[in-house]
Amino acid sequence: MWYLCVFYHRLLDYRRPEVEALAELFGAFGEDSEISHRSLEWKLPESHHPDSPFHFVNLPSEDIARSIANRSILVKGIYELWGQGNSYKELEEAIKGYPDERKLPYLASESTFKIIVDSFGKVMTFQEQNERIQGLTYIPFKGKVNLRNPDHKFWLIETDDYGSNNGLPPVVQRRIYFGREVGAADRKLLPTYQLKSRNYLGPTAMDAEMAFLMANQGLAMPGKLVYDPFVGTGSILIAAAHFGAMTMGADIDIRVVRDGRGPDCNVWSNFNQYGLAMPISLLRADNNLPPWRTGLREVFDAIICDPPYGVRAGGRKSGGRKLLKGAVGPYTVPDDKRSDHIPSTAPYSLVECMHDLLDLAARMLVMGGRLVFFYPVLREDGSTDTHYPEHPCFTLIASSEQILSLRYSRVLLTMVKTGPYSEEVAESAKKKHLEFKENHLKWLEDGNLRSAVFNPADTQTGFAEDSQLNKESKPKYRGKYV
Repeated sequence: MWYLCVFYHRLLDYRRPEVEALAELFGAFGEDSEISHRSLEWKLPESHHPDSPFHFVNLPSEDIARSIANRSILVKGIYELWGQGNSYKELEEAIKGYPDERKLPYLASESTFKIIVDSFGKVMTFQEQNERIQGLTYIPFKGKVNLRNPDHKFWLIETDDYGSNNGLPPVVQRRIYFGREVGAADRKLLPTYQLKSRNYLGPTAMDAEMAFLMANQGLAMPGKLVYDPFVGTGSILIAAAHFGAMTMGADIDIRVVRDGRGPDCNVWSNFNQYGLAMPISLLRADNNLPPWRTGLREVFDAIICDPPYGVRAGGRKSGGRKLLKGAVGPYTVPDDKRSDHIPSTAPYSLVECMHDLLDLAARMLVMGGRLVFFYPVLREDGSTDTHYPEHPCFTLIASSEQILSLRYSRVLLTMVKTGPYSEEVAESAKKKHLEFKENHLKWLEDGNLRSAVFNPADTQTGFAEDSQLNKESKPKYRGKYV
């Protein structure tokens, strides 16, 4: 059945992928359908721009539509549309023509109702809203009005030809919609988990809204185990735990996962703050040298993370002066220093990080498990790099871009494991890794990603020289999280 899906007008590129992921979570697709073909049918209203918040989506049942709307972060509401038109006269004709067997169960005398008037691209006064409601007397409501806790909510949504100078997607002509609310998002979730009230934060803590979007893309739910190999202060795992998933994380900085800022201000206290189930474990582990025993496979249902790619924080791996000089002997720590020893680290490039992350996911994800992670995109001369990391075990099913500046954006990639891991697959993945590395030689040769992002746009000529200058003039400070 077709439903009217109204989105919040933000993170436009993330809206449909989130609904598609939740449709998968709540069983909208048959078990026999191929992963590459698991997508919903969408339609735009006539004369609407693709960035419009109004979309029509075909869902198999009202229960699934309600479940999607109630859990979504970016869906304002999903509605059973009773009528639409360019004028209130057209709307009246459409509502009167809607089948009575669909309308009458929600107009019965024993039920209560509420009518909500909303608009997009303009502001309606309280008097105008009342006039719109009074104009709906032709709908035979028999129940009582209940503004606080009605059995049924009805929405009258209006949009006008407001032009294209106010930052909103253009609409050619006025459109009015009337329908019954099937489900609506709980936006109180975001103020509850906002970062400014979080007990323990780091410089790269994931915004709450984005963390919940990532958890939805990873299909976090009770009974599933979600792993974050770059856990930091735990923002992503908190979102996954809110949806009932079991969580596990790792970070190379032992001071973050073990100590925090004290016994009452650490990753564990963040979970305690929201009354969430504690992580199964938090490891001090290096993504470049994973701690898993040989032969351990298919443990996690989802890996959700924000890898370090050198903009706000640079990646680190196990290393130090001895390893960098070519020493190959075992790395040992004296017994008397084990309790407070902090291992040496070395720079961890984006290309190496991507290869290790995909290899980890190929080994440790169950078949059909999801890998959700951010990947940086450097824009030059208005073009966009769309060459994403690849692996034979995975199928890319969603990519949602968030533009952060004129020269830099990041893309949320969602991959599904569709093939088993083997040594032959690992060799094939290494070849893809080399191809991926060749596509990023400019970043590696001309300077790190941070230099590229923060280089002034008008100095793109002589980029290599400017990057080198920036690297030399940058204060040589190495802080706790750098």
